[in-house]
Amino acid sequence: MPPDLTRREFITTTSVLLASTQRTPSLTAATETVSGPVVLFQGDSVTDCGRDRAVIEANATKALGTGYPLLGAAAVLEDHTDRGFQFYNRGVSGNKVPDLQQRWQPDTIELQPDILSILIGVNDFWHKLLNGYTGTSQDYQNQYSALLEQTRKALPKVRLIILEPFVLRCGAVDARWFPEFTARQAAAAEVAARARATFVPLQAVFDKHTRSAPPEYWAADGVHPTAAGHAVIAREWRRAARL
Repeated sequence: MPPDLTRREFITTTSVLLASTQRTPSLTAATETVSGPVVLFQGDSVTDCGRDRAVIEANATKALGTGYPLLGAAAVLEDHTDRGFQFYNRGVSGNKVPDLQQRWQPDTIELQPDILSILIGVNDFWHKLLNGYTGTSQDYQNQYSALLEQTRKALPKVRLIILEPFVLRCGAVDARWFPEFTARQAAAAEVAARARATFVPLQAVFDKHTRSAPPEYWAADGVHPTAAGHAVIAREWRRAARL
């Protein structure tokens, strides 16, 4: 003990020094957090899937919903622990392409995604049957094209993944859907090609799956996927994203 310190002073000084060295590692660790690629899921109820809109942080389970965005994000986060992926879900139940246009700046552009995945189109037809919506297949194509042009200008380096809108012939889906809904599917493929986006042909994928189990197994009402249906989309999405 130094001669000019009392025993009490020596103990107090030593305690302070020890406490400060013990705090240093946690502070250092906090400053070393690195953010990685931003992945955004956009669309209607199939993407929304009950997400909690009050939770906005990346990778939060409640914010991702209970469908394919959660399944896809969970698998990527497990396999790529070192890349710092940030997953967001901004799907909104009931949305059509015009609804996406209205909220695109805050819900997409401002998030600055590196990978943007969009699944939209079912309501662009279904609401004609349910709610008197009057949009045509050409309207759908024109509006979708304009949305992606806006996106390319604001986010020139973004990777676009366009998921084909799909239905299964059961539940709410009957003869009234065709051929007009098929025309919207063709429009989605055309829009994706023009925007240099990766197109995921979900209709063909689900049609193949109905050979092993009935349509209701994959989408009970013909529109909204079951757990098995969401697993199918998540797998196809990962293939398209190469993750």
